[in-house]
Parts: sequence; structure tokens; C-alpha cells
Amino acid sequence: MHLRLIVPPDRTTRVLDALVADDRVTSVVMLPGAAHRPAGDVIECDVTREATSDILTWLKKQGLYDEGSVAVTEVGAAPSRNARATEKAAPGAPDDAVIWDAVVDQAYSETTGSWSYYTFLTLATMIAAVAVITDSAILVVGAMVVGPEFGVVAALAVGIALKAGHLSARSIALLFKGFLLAIALTVLAALLARAVGWIDTADVTAARPLTGFIWRPDRWSAVVAVLAGCAGVLSQTAGRSNALVGVFISVTTVPAAGDLALSIAVWAPEQIAGSAAQLGINLVGMTIAGVITLLLQRQIWRLYLRHGTRRRAGAGARVEA
Repeated sequence: MHLRLIVPPDRTTRVLDALVADDRVTSVVMLPGAAHRPAGDVIECDVTREATSDILTWLKKQGLYDEGSVAVTEVGAAPSRNARATEKAAPGAPDDAVIWDAVVDQAYSETTGSWSYYTFLTLATMIAAVAVITDSAILVVGAMVVGPEFGVVAALAVGIALKAGHLSARSIALLFKGFLLAIALTVLAALLARAVGWIDTADVTAARPLTGFIWRPDRWSAVVAVLAGCAGVLSQTAGRSNALVGVFISVTTVPAAGDLALSIAVWAPEQIAGSAAQLGINLVGMTIAGVITLLLQRQIWRLYLRHGTRRRAGAGARVEA
């Protein structure tokens, strides 16, 4: 990971010396007086992913978060000998490391409630409604991929796991408002389609071999939600975003919302209850799984750091001897 720091001049020597002395840090560069807003010295360095959270915590204690600036970016490749030597100095594997400050920052970004979030969620819900009418499994998968809700669910898990009440409240509010708007607009679209004769009650209540599972949740619905929640949180904290596609097409949150909207429009009470239950099971299951995954990652990584600290201390003692 690459760090770009703006350091108040009275702390530059302390920060620079600490980074140079840390064998988990390499490519340290200092540009005196280069920063203007905020004013200060610029220090750039590359840090092993495993050590990034530890070093960011120390920089926060030095006041850089409040009186300076910290930017973290991912290095695509570092094919140098000193970079490989630096990697060996840190305990654990890079994919196992969690950069908690980055996780929290991403969680807050997911809960801003942009127009694109509401638009994509509404479009995904409408695609899911068409999938229900046409009994199309392909459209169900398409709706799952288009839906943006998992980022907010993950933010909720982060807020609960890290006891960030404000983040949890923002996440719950955004999930509620997003699904409420998406379902309401899909209901209106369904009522319009019903008025012009495009759909009727039989299209929704008839046997649907490929999509009937949406409004009939069972024990496996909860199992899949938990597994998907674990996989989704791991993919975000470990920097493996490619795994999120699999998470999107594993859970039936958006399809359940589409089925719920159609059931309201044609008034099918049994399906209203079933699709609402499916939606709730998926949201709650993913959230609980995400919280447990984050707590386990935090505890396991603390053990890694303690082991690494003792190992470096032992190596230093042997060198001095």
C-alpha cells in the first residue's frame, strides 16, 4: 500500500525516523515544505498491506488525521528486491490483512445515498419484477447483479462490529429509503401495466418453476444469506472485489423486492408475506454474517500482530547478542 502523508513540520523528524526504522516500510521519500493545503512536509512510502493498519493507527496518534493529511492507495506491482524483503518482514499474508481505516472510509462512502444508488436499486427491482412475470431465471440473475444494496449491508455490518452508531443508523436509513422507493416505483409501474392489460393476477400467482423460490423462503435461504454475507465482507476487506459478483447472484434481496412490488400491485397477500420474509431473511442474514466475520478478522489479526511483534523483538535481541 502507498501512503502519502502531509506532516506538520514539528513532527516530520519523528514520523520520518519511525518509518525509516520500520522494516515493513520501504521507498520512503521526504519533500520538505512541499504541501500547501494543509501546509507541511510531504512524506511518501510503501507499506506492506499487513502493516498498514498498524502504521495508520500510530500516525493517527501523532495527529496527522487532524492536523495533516493521510492518503492510502494500492500499489499494483512492486517488483523490486527491497519490496520483497519488506513483505517478508511482516507477519501473515497480504490477503488476510484488514486495513480498518480504509474499511470504515469505504463504509461511509457507501452510505452517502447518491442518486445512482436509488436509480440502480429501482432499475434492478423493476428488472426483477419483469423476471417474475416472464418466469425468467436469467433476468433474476441480471437483477441481482444490477442491485447495489450489498455495499450498504456491508456498511451496516461494519458499523455494528466497530460500534459506530452513526454509521449503523445511516446504513439502516439508506436501506429502508432505498427499498421503499424502489418498491413504490415498481408498484406504480406494475399498476400501469395492469391498467393497459399487460399483466394480471394470474401472471404473478401462477406456478413459476424458475422463479417461484423467490417468495417461498426456506432454511436454505438463511444459509445462503449467511454464506454470502461472509464472502462479501471478506472480498471487501481482503481487496478481492471480483468475488462480489458471486455474492450478488447468490442472494435474493432485489428479486424479493420485485416480487413484493408485483404482489402488492395485483394484491396477492400470500406472496406479499413470502417475498417480504425472503427480503428480511437475506438482509438480516447477510448483516449478522458480516458482523461475525469482521469480529473474527479483527481478533485473528490482533493475534498475528502480537506474534509478529514478538518475532521481530526476538530477532533484534539475537542481533544485539
